[in-house]
Amino acid sequence: MTDTAELRLDKWLFFARLFKSRGAAAERVEGGGIRLNGQPCRKPGKAVRVGDEIVVSAFGRVRALRVLALGTRRGPASEAQGLYQDLGEDQPEDAI
Repeated sequence: MTDTAELRLDKWLFFARLFKSRGAAAERVEGGGIRLNGQPCRKPGKAVRVGDEIVVSAFGRVRALRVLALGTRRGPASEAQGLYQDLGEDQPEDAI
């Protein structure tokens, strides 16, 4: 059985607390700077699924994330951090 659960990209970015509002997330997606599974994405309504990789370029940072969960709300930061794995922080600095 395959998991077909999905969530809009702008909503997921908002739930993951990467943007302060869903509107700000949608504007960033439309303006560029977001990649979904290696492909540029300019559609805020694009479906995100568990296991997808998202690269977010915003606020002077580039973050590569793997979606671990979709979430159901914008909760506290501790809850939001459980929605993704930060691929840039997989290894300790002294291991590089």
